[in-house]
Amino acid sequence: MSAHEITLIPGDGIGPEVTGAASEVLAAAGVDIRWRVAEAGAEVVSKYGSALPDQVLDSIKATRVALKGPLTTPVGRGFASPNVALRKALDLFASVRPVKTLPGVPVPFRDVDLVIIRENTEGEYSGIEHLVVPGVVESLKIITEKASTRISEFAFAHAVATGRTKVTAVHKANIMKMSDGLFLECARKVARGYPDIEYEELIVDATAMHLVARPQRFQLLLMENLYGDILSDLCAGLVGGLGVVPGANLGTDYAVFEAVHGSAPDIAGKGLANPAAVILSAAMMLRHLGEEEAGARIESAVAQVLADPAHHPRDLGGPATTQQVTDAVIAALDQ
Repeated sequence: MSAHEITLIPGDGIGPEVTGAASEVLAAAGVDIRWRVAEAGAEVVSKYGSALPDQVLDSIKATRVALKGPLTTPVGRGFASPNVALRKALDLFASVRPVKTLPGVPVPFRDVDLVIIRENTEGEYSGIEHLVVPGVVESLKIITEKASTRISEFAFAHAVATGRTKVTAVHKANIMKMSDGLFLECARKVARGYPDIEYEELIVDATAMHLVARPQRFQLLLMENLYGDILSDLCAGLVGGLGVVPGANLGTDYAVFEAVHGSAPDIAGKGLANPAAVILSAAMMLRHLGEEEAGARIESAVAQVLADPAHHPRDLGGPATTQQVTDAVIAALDQ
């Protein structure tokens, strides 16, 4: 198979460390990749005047696939989120976050295996806010039939492709009757076209309760942008934290793979970051590219390494450094 040309966005904070680890693992797995490195994030604003320079989008449009490290977004001030801007600019409408228990990782549940499908382009993340009068801010939530139908179709198709037999639409339509109501109307229409898939609806707060009480009842959670952002982090906590959960942002034309976690500037450069989430995101990327065997080998290697507490990095309560985890995964590829 010919070489894959892929955009690599190292990102901020621990980003260069964990994406570097992933690139080492991909090379060790024998996948021929030609990286096009593109700088983005808070650390390049002074250099380019933007956290998402035009050359980043140009590179992804050329390669169609990217592996991305975390990008920092200031809280309550500063520039707009480059993550949200990237999704909108490339119409990466579907966030896919598989959440699965790994052997050896200390967690309260041993058999979690679900995926969150999150609408990625609208909702509260539309970013439409304004000051009404001093002391009063209005933020608009945008829900459209087009986006709600598209993400619902994606979710049901994903369920079929991955052998899942149940889809749960998460909402707050008891309060936001028009916006979340429209989302549910669209999900119901799509569900009727999949009679072999069980379909249910659950209010978001009840979903949170069931997730921490009996997450095994869920297979695929379909939800709007904000709910998906919040509950995906909750689900990560069920299986060991953000350091072991991969993710992808997918559109019709482009795909960007990234871990769920942030840039963790407090530990940047110290060799303490857990590279597993980005390595697993890279494995998802390989499957997207048709490299099923290599992707499966990497996933198996990560599971094998994390089964041994001696290989756990600090976020899992262990002693291993970023490089030690990476080296162990590479060694496990040949076992």
